[in-house]
Amino acid sequence: MNTAEYIHRWVQKHTQELIETADFIFRHPELSKEEVISSACLAEYLEKKGFQVTKGIAGLDTAFVAEWGTGKPILGFLAEYDALPGLGQEPVCTCQPLGTPGHGCGHNLLGTACAGAACALKEAMETSDLPGTIRVYGCPAEEIILGKIQMNQAGVFDDLDAAITWHPFDRNRVSYDIWQAQDMKNYKFYGVKAHASKHPELGRSALDAAELMNVGVNYLREHVADDVRIHYTYTNTDGPANIVPDFASTNYFIRSSKRSRTEDASRRVDDCAKGAALMTGTRVEIELVTSNQEMKVNRPLAEVFYQAMEQTNLPEYTEEELRFAESLTKEVGLVNDGNYFGGLEPLEDQPVLLAIGTDVSEVSHTVPTVMLSAATMCKGTPLHHWSAAAQSGMSIGQKGMLYVTECMAKGALRLIEEPELLTEAWRVHQE
Repeated sequence: MNTAEYIHRWVQKHTQELIETADFIFRHPELSKEEVISSACLAEYLEKKGFQVTKGIAGLDTAFVAEWGTGKPILGFLAEYDALPGLGQEPVCTCQPLGTPGHGCGHNLLGTACAGAACALKEAMETSDLPGTIRVYGCPAEEIILGKIQMNQAGVFDDLDAAITWHPFDRNRVSYDIWQAQDMKNYKFYGVKAHASKHPELGRSALDAAELMNVGVNYLREHVADDVRIHYTYTNTDGPANIVPDFASTNYFIRSSKRSRTEDASRRVDDCAKGAALMTGTRVEIELVTSNQEMKVNRPLAEVFYQAMEQTNLPEYTEEELRFAESLTKEVGLVNDGNYFGGLEPLEDQPVLLAIGTDVSEVSHTVPTVMLSAATMCKGTPLHHWSAAAQSGMSIGQKGMLYVTECMAKGALRLIEEPELLTEAWRVHQE
């Protein structure tokens, strides 16, 4: 039996415990930086499998690193487990919100698969007496683009030979994508309170400033590059209408596929805020919450892991699962022409610009990084939506998770068995 077959058998043998782990995290959704139960679940799972766990790394209470083995190469799996606000959902094909956070991005599956891939790889290495070190990084707060950036700044990835991760989507492929460079900022306006009717001349409205800033930004959209995305929300709108508000705040995401364009747009958004403050006689504070570069793709790693995906059997779906997908498609109005689950999509010749972002991108500038995508939801399902959360908590999502667990472990095994692949990955990374 070859070592790749050991990985397949490990996943088959441990299927139920992986499903139970993903389901536990699904049933205990926690917001970014609050993932106490979820991180402990994965850390304890890995500890039982023989990994040495260190918690609270890089100043993040819910981050950890689990390590097994010695020497080179050192391969790191990047696990996530945070949920999204307001997306708690029963795993059914109609909208049944729970009024809690929820896994509308499938991170309950993401973290579990990374832990499972590391354990499967460990068994294959033990069987063949292969040298090397496996790490699983518990990475909190991806949804607010924070965890891996802070961990990267602390140097926890510096000695890796490669970083490996995946993301739940509606298709199976190597994510040969340029995820966006991003700035997340808070704009805080300070004015002067006054009676809005009797003494309006004494007031300086912070809310007016915030609204004028947003108007300016909406005009700015006409004069930025096509791939620039700017979106905002008000984060403080409390108070009665008869008092001129002396405080208002907004949160902005500013993104594009190139760091220089993101920085240019970000400066211009700042100018809109400063101009609004000047117009209203208020003061603005600009807080850069987090920032990351665009994804740096690595062709040699993409090819290795694509071959691993080719060599792994795709999930097969039951009639019940197909009926679930059909009902969900009708309920949400998904676009899939009745083809709910596709096969393995080809590896693109050139990187694909993606209109979303992740803090994995920052790691990709430190070490060669590869990301896979697996179908944990039927085609057309939008992320950050109740329908994605529903499928993350049932067998459709779990089957995609098991598939990618095996794919990641097999690709990582090749990197250990054929060290020249890592040499080539680093050559491309340093170009």
